[in-house]
Amino acid sequence: MKITKLEAFPISIKYTRKETSALISREGVSDVIVKLTADNGLVGWGEACMNSETVGIQKAVEAAEPFVVGRNPWDSEAIARDFFIGGGWQFQTMTGNFAFAGIDMAMWDLMGKQAGQPIYRMFGGAMREVVRYFYYLHWGTPEDVAAQCDEGMRRRYDTYYFKVGVDTRREEELLGVIRDHIGPESRLRIDPNQSWTVPQAVQIITRWHKLFDLDFVEGPVPIEPIDLTLDLRRRIVPPICVNEGMWRYSDALRLIQARAGDYLCFSPYWVGTLRRFSTALQLAHHAGQIVCKHTHGEFGIAAAAGQHMMLTAPNADIGNQQTAQMMADDVLKTRIPIADGPEWGRIEGPGLGVEVDEDKVRTYHEAFLRYGEFTPYGDRFSRR
Repeated sequence: MKITKLEAFPISIKYTRKETSALISREGVSDVIVKLTADNGLVGWGEACMNSETVGIQKAVEAAEPFVVGRNPWDSEAIARDFFIGGGWQFQTMTGNFAFAGIDMAMWDLMGKQAGQPIYRMFGGAMREVVRYFYYLHWGTPEDVAAQCDEGMRRRYDTYYFKVGVDTRREEELLGVIRDHIGPESRLRIDPNQSWTVPQAVQIITRWHKLFDLDFVEGPVPIEPIDLTLDLRRRIVPPICVNEGMWRYSDALRLIQARAGDYLCFSPYWVGTLRRFSTALQLAHHAGQIVCKHTHGEFGIAAAAGQHMMLTAPNADIGNQQTAQMMADDVLKTRIPIADGPEWGRIEGPGLGVEVDEDKVRTYHEAFLRYGEFTPYGDRFSRR
């Protein structure tokens, strides 16, 4: 099997409501859909996720053509080496990772389709029947947040995630509403996105853990220098989840070795390939750490790839991240399970095991061309 064509389609799909945090103000998701066509008629799909400047990721995907077209996808690691070293992307690692992750995903889709096997079986098989995901709570009035909690409980979620780090007084009020409505048994997680100093973090986390029984705190202080997180970890009770700073494969390995957190939150598209992500999962397991699959906005293709990986993970979290619940649409022909509830079981179709709707890809590509991308900062930095 040889790849004969590489195509990249930047697309935009709206959220059902605005996403707001200490870092984000966003109305939807813009990613790059990757399509690989092989000489045997098979088509592989991938998704190059990003957080800013979608066209830059598209151009990086297209720049991979000399390293991909004419190659056998079963040589995916050699292709990755040639792309990063021969293509010079080792000097722009994160852009290269985001772009190549979509290509790598599509190559694994091709391999699985040729082998007639789902991707998770090609990584050693499933360690569980289902993977569980969290419920993403959004800022709003107390009444709005209460309604979100009630909807999450109706859908049988047991892990809830809330962004903080902007207005402590208001956030404390809303955390009280959340705990009242999700009950004492549900897990409550917060993410300040590195907003606090160590003294602030100690004071706020200690108080909130007593009041609200926090399951973990994600990224409470700046990840650099790592000593800040290590210091904080010794001074608070709830576990720390490390997220920012796991941008590259070498970063992930460094933070696993440093034992900076009990939980690690990162994704295949941060480290560039599914194989690297799988290796990091195993190393984290050896270090006694739990991995929560990260997302900063993704469609069903990347979500399916992440699901395959978490099926194989011996240390998969029970509240992995997802944004499917808030997407107005997707590029797949059928809804993925986590659009409506907390569980996703084994995917038995070959490759990614999902069917892409090419009409939707065209529709949302046209939307991108017409209206542009959803930036992570929304209208906060608009020119006046």
